[in-house]
Amino acid sequence: MKKLITTIAVGALLVLPSVLSAGQAKGLNVLINSANPQTQAMAMVLSLMSIQKHNKEVTIVLCGEAGDLADKNIASTPIKRPNGQSPTPQQNLVMLIKLGAKVEVCPLYLPNASKDASVLLEGVTVAQPPVVAGRLLDEEYKNLTF
Repeated sequence: MKKLITTIAVGALLVLPSVLSAGQAKGLNVLINSANPQTQAMAMVLSLMSIQKHNKEVTIVLCGEAGDLADKNIASTPIKRPNGQSPTPQQNLVMLIKLGAKVEVCPLYLPNASKDASVLLEGVTVAQPPVVAGRLLDEEYKNLTF
């Protein structure tokens, strides 16, 4: 009887981590469309926390006016944080890239802004719609839109 209880206890300990992590996403797909700097900053903060505090993968797609964040020739607006710091959403975007986030601009952004890929920050690429659609449909990732 003691052997049976020990076997069940060991089995439970081996299975428990899998059960507890079953609801955890592998990462985030973050779509940013807003031109509002505070909205952009919040998207960046949540993305940063997902990477730094939860060790999750993050993919960001910038569309419409949010695509300007990826333009190295356009400075974004500093946003005051409760801790007194005032980084820009673009500075946070650069930090995310350095931390391993995949950052892309919507393929419609460059031609409709009369720009080409030479204006993009280092590490930013043009999104491929079939690939983005596949990521959005992947149940192992959460989708956030700002």
